Amino acid sequence: MQATTSSPLAAGRTGSWRTVVAASIGNALEWFDLVVYGFFAVVIAKLFFPAGNDTVSLLVTLGTFGVAFFMRPLGAIVLGAYADRAGRKAALTLSILLMMTGTLVIAILPTYQSIGLAAPVILVLARLMQGFSAGGEFGSATAFLAEHMPERRGFFASWQVASQGLTTLLAAGFGVLLTTQLSAAQMAAWGWRVPFFFGLLIGPVAWYIRTQLDETPEFLAVEPTRTPIRDTLTGQTERLLIAIGTVVLGTVATYLVLFMPTYGIRQLGLAPSVAFTAIGLTGAIQLVFAPIVGHWSDRYGRVRIMLLPAVLLLVLIYPAFLYLIAHPTFGTLLALQAVFGLLMTGYFGSPCRDCCRRCFRCRRAPPACRSRITSR
Repeated sequence: MQATTSSPLAAGRTGSWRTVVAASIGNALEWFDLVVYGFFAVVIAKLFFPAGNDTVSLLVTLGTFGVAFFMRPLGAIVLGAYADRAGRKAALTLSILLMMTGTLVIAILPTYQSIGLAAPVILVLARLMQGFSAGGEFGSATAFLAEHMPERRGFFASWQVASQGLTTLLAAGFGVLLTTQLSAAQMAAWGWRVPFFFGLLIGPVAWYIRTQLDETPEFLAVEPTRTPIRDTLTGQTERLLIAIGTVVLGTVATYLVLFMPTYGIRQLGLAPSVAFTAIGLTGAIQLVFAPIVGHWSDRYGRVRIMLLPAVLLLVLIYPAFLYLIAHPTFGTLLALQAVFGLLMTGYFGSPCRDCCRRCFRCRRAPPACRSRITSR
């Protein structure tokens, strides 16, 4: 009897972790391809935006980095609506194909010196594609995880945040390795392309794993809507506004962390390897701490877990940077990255309220689903 009982449980656990790996590996790829661009902004600026002034070139490059994030809301709307019509699996497969295409373009794109103005134009288009893909990826993958394990939504959805920590750690590792082992000329010639090709190696694996997954039980139990965007704007307006406001702080904190290597190199005068090592600590904290926060959110509630990190982020950000400017050392940068890594993960690692609240089909959900939503 015991063997008969434990076998389905073991199979269920195996299936759950397979789902986590399938959803998280794609999100990790998406995030890796996005952050690598930001980490190597100093090199990319000189190769694709040679304005004759290093500061102007860097600002244009960072503006191009921001363009990708400008596209994320559009990607979230379009691919999110597609996920509610065709299924989470279909949306996740499409998003990873779009990201792989954008990454391939950047990896093989000739520089400004080779093809002139076409280089930055094509680079911007590739970044737009990456941003569009990433916008639809995170929400669809989070809903995919949460709908597979509704009784532990917080813990399983938090692996999306943990996977971002893993990619930050990997990107920082590439930064340390390349900046210490290659000369400036080698970095400009081919070194900066290495992380993008690495991302392309992961892509086919992630795509294959996702094509083998089953659709979520909650999606199959509900009749898909043909007008998910209209249903959201008319029936879930309040929740939509709350969700947007909640995500803003986590997003700003994330952008801040991504900018730190460039800030450490250009403004503080630190060695590139030092700056990348510091941000690697943030990635490690995010990888380890996010599932713990997700577990706590299942046990104690989402808002209760998110409140303290949010307040501390707002209070500490200004004095922390003043202290860093006054003491621009590796130790100070490391301490700041550790503190903000913990606070950012503590806030963002807990899914806002309940992932079902973001579902476009909530008004059409069966009574069991609706009661679970309102009970939270």
